[in-house]
This record gives sequence, C-alpha cells and structure tokens, in this order.
Amino acid sequence: MIRKIFVGITLLVCSFNYAQNGSGSPYSFFGLGENRFRGVVENQTMGGISVFADSIGLNLRNPAAFGRLRLTTYTVAASYNTLQFENNTASENTSTGSFEYLALGFPVSKKVGVGFGILPFTSVGYQLQSLDESGERDVLDRFEGSGGINRAFLSVGYAITKNFSFGVTGNYDFGRIENENLRTIEDIELSTRETNESSISGIDFNFALNYKGKIKKDYFLHSSVLYSPEANLTSDNQRVLETITLLTGSPIVTERDEIDLAPLNLVTTDAIIPQSTTFGLGIEKKNKWFIGAEYELKKTSNFENPFLEINNVEYEDATRFSVGGFYVPKYNSFTSYWSRVVYRAGLRYEETGLRLNNVPVNDFGISFGLGLPIGGSKLNVGFEGGRRGTTTAGRIEENYFNVNISLSLLGRWFVKNKFN
Repeated sequence: MIRKIFVGITLLVCSFNYAQNGSGSPYSFFGLGENRFRGVVENQTMGGISVFADSIGLNLRNPAAFGRLRLTTYTVAASYNTLQFENNTASENTSTGSFEYLALGFPVSKKVGVGFGILPFTSVGYQLQSLDESGERDVLDRFEGSGGINRAFLSVGYAITKNFSFGVTGNYDFGRIENENLRTIEDIELSTRETNESSISGIDFNFALNYKGKIKKDYFLHSSVLYSPEANLTSDNQRVLETITLLTGSPIVTERDEIDLAPLNLVTTDAIIPQSTTFGLGIEKKNKWFIGAEYELKKTSNFENPFLEINNVEYEDATRFSVGGFYVPKYNSFTSYWSRVVYRAGLRYEETGLRLNNVPVNDFGISFGLGLPIGGSKLNVGFEGGRRGTTTAGRIEENYFNVNISLSLLGRWFVKNKFN
C-alpha cells in the first residue's frame, strides 16, 4: 500500500510541477531566478544545515553523506508557498505549489553510496508594474517572467576511513527563462512589448568532505566542508519586439520583429553559477538529539548577465548562517508513537548579495518540522516562515510561509540471499 501511495504522489507532484510556477517572488526577476533548492525537507526544517549525515536518509546537498548510506532510499517532495508583498503604499498576496525533488540513493558497498535524481534549481515567476507620471504622458511598464533552471544530478560518496568520507556530485542544468516588458503610453493606441528568452544548459560540480568522530560514549562530533567551483552555463538568447493593441482586452500583435543579436555579441552568453564554500559543525547524542551550525560564503559578486541590463542593481558576495537540530524522545518506544517522531527546528539568516538602489536584500527564516515513521517509510512535514527584503527606499518587503512534505521509502539492494 505504501509503495502505491508513493508512486501516486510521485506522478502527482511531477505533473503538478509542469502546471505551476515554482516562484511568485518579485525577487526572482534578478540573477537566474529564485534559488529553489535548499536541501531535502529534513535539512530545510533544521535551518538548511547539511552537516548531519544520516545512514538511512538522503542528504542531497552533501554528497559525502552517501558514503555512510546503509539502506536504499526513494524520496519525493512537494511544497506549497504563500507570499505577501508590501511597500510603502500597497500590499499584494499570492501562492504557488510546486514539485521539490525526486531522488534515489543506495549503498553499493559498505564504503560507497550512489544517488541520482532531478530537482528545480531556480525558478522565475513574477508580475510587476511601474507607472511614470513625470512626463507629458503617463508611461506604464508591466514586467512578467516565467521559467527557471532544472537540475539532474548524480552523486557518489566514499567512506575513506572510519571517520572521514568524501563525495562529489555532477549536475546537468537545463531550462528556459522568459522575461517580458509591455509598455503602454497614455492616449497612444499601440503598445510595445519586448520579450527576451534564454535557453540555458551546462554542467557544474559539488564536492564535500565529512568527519564524524566519537567524543565519548554515545556522543559524536560532526563537521563538513562543501565546495562548489564557479561554473559557466551556456545561454542561447532570443529577443523579439512587437507592436500590439489592447483595445479588445487580449493583446493583438500588429507587427513583430526578431532582433539580430549578433552585432551585440548576445546570441550566446555565459550564465554564471557562483563559487560557494560551506563550513558545518555539530554535536550528536546517538538516537537522541543533534544540534549544528553552518556558514556559507558565495561569490555572487562575479555574477553578470549581459543579455539583460538592469539599472540600479549590484551584486556582492552572499553569506548564509544557519543553526538547527532535531530531538527524538525515545526512538525505540513500543508504547508511544509520538516518542518515535523526530522533532526538528532551525533558523537562518542570509545576505543574498543583491543590492537594489544600494539597499541590500536580506532573508531571515525560522523553520520547524516532524519526521513521522510509517512502517518502513518516513513522512516528513516542514514549515517555514520568513521575511525577505525591506520597504526602505520604496523597496518591496516579502513575507512568506512555506509548507513542505516529503515521503521516503526504505529498502535493501545488493544483499545476497543466505537461503535458496
């Protein structure tokens, strides 16, 4: 029955992903879109930390954890997000639902584990407008974007010694981003629309080194270093200018011109995934609790997008600090189901590296969740509330609340039968 439910949920969330935008944030306009993946639900509910390596769970941000994997694990997740935007004069609300990830991990031997899957890496989904009343005629600009980058990955982890493990992930990134600008001028019948499309693809890698050592009986020290070198993805670009009329309500194209980007050297450009380094440290009491912290530095100051020139926008290096952990009242209780539940919580603070009109865009979130055992499976439910941006200098403040659900099936592969 659990396997039938798992297959049903997998088909549901995968089809749901194609029907919905993964982001409704106005900040997805910048860079390559809103960063969608911050780890599996278990990691997200602990503030996004990835230093803890579980022998029966997947840690998709830390490939070294696959070296300690002991059971085959299938996992699939979906999310539902509500957002409220506000500035000094108005506020709006929106919501999105989307697929989070689909992955499979399994041990090949006592020292080697492998994992692969697919997940959304970034998402673009915004609708903005700007009214300029400074001239003789009012000018209304409407901005709309959609798309994003998906990621197919293959991870391999190897336990070098009893305490150290190393891992590497190879990612194939692919997707399409579309940005549209519609300009309407007061008392002028025809409007103009500029559409920019980028088809993005390429490969990048992530590396990880983990340490787990006993401090004393049942107490362990965890530490990790994650490193992702800078990667240049290929962006094949197209720009179209159209003259349209809106008199009928729906836009009617009266003239269309595909712009020759060759003289501008914009037919093909690089889309940069910045270099990042993450340090993690934590302490565990076996089968009881864990608490850890993580610091990430990302070289987003190197980001540039020559295809889309945006005024009053700067990029600087980004940082993230996260702290979180879990608690299990009694993992082997026979009398109380809730004593076997894993209770998780965490918080994070991010300086995103984005500056608008010289005002930094920062992100703060608090998360908590439950790991619910269901026979030989696990159901993880996570909640996160937070705030991104500020209303200072007319900027947009975004308040969000996310609900994440994942289902994992556990089993064994490559085990020889003792009896025929």
